Amino acid sequence: MLVIRLFRVGKKNQPSFKIVVIDKRKPPRRGRFIEEVGFLNPLTKEKVLRKERIDYWMSVGAKPSDTVHNLLVEEKIIEGKKIVKHKKAKKKEKKEEGEIPSQEEKPKEQKKEEKKEIQVPEEKVKEVSISKEPEEVSAPGEKKERQKQTKEASNTKKEEDKKEKTE
Repeated sequence: MLVIRLFRVGKKNQPSFKIVVIDKRKPPRRGRFIEEVGFLNPLTKEKVLRKERIDYWMSVGAKPSDTVHNLLVEEKIIEGKKIVKHKKAKKKEKKEEGEIPSQEEKPKEQKKEEKKEIQVPEEKVKEVSISKEPEEVSAPGEKKERQKQTKEASNTKKEEDKKEKTE
């Protein structure tokens, strides 16, 4: 299936586009397109479109991409309405007081309840992570003591292993 689409050329931060006819399954790269039917420079607003070639390819069965379709409608090469590419977000309506919240809203309310802050004196903790289950809080000196104990335990094991090997 043939499609009329944009092929980006130009430097970094200086885009310009060729409007080309190409097979839909192939990306437009390195000049591997069937025919160039126009040119678009969005910085200078320059547009060059060959109407007779575009009409020919559309009569053969090529379909324009959404952006090219909007461009052709704007230049009055084809008739029709523009295709909306970016739909606007729907505004949420305010709920009436007596209305029961839907199933979608219930999980949101539960999540809000889970995000409760844990109040711990600043003397004991530097950083506290908030999670579903509160973690044990330790004083700053306890961590160093635990590290020393684990080092001592590993050193004693190594010494015992050396003694066993020598015996």
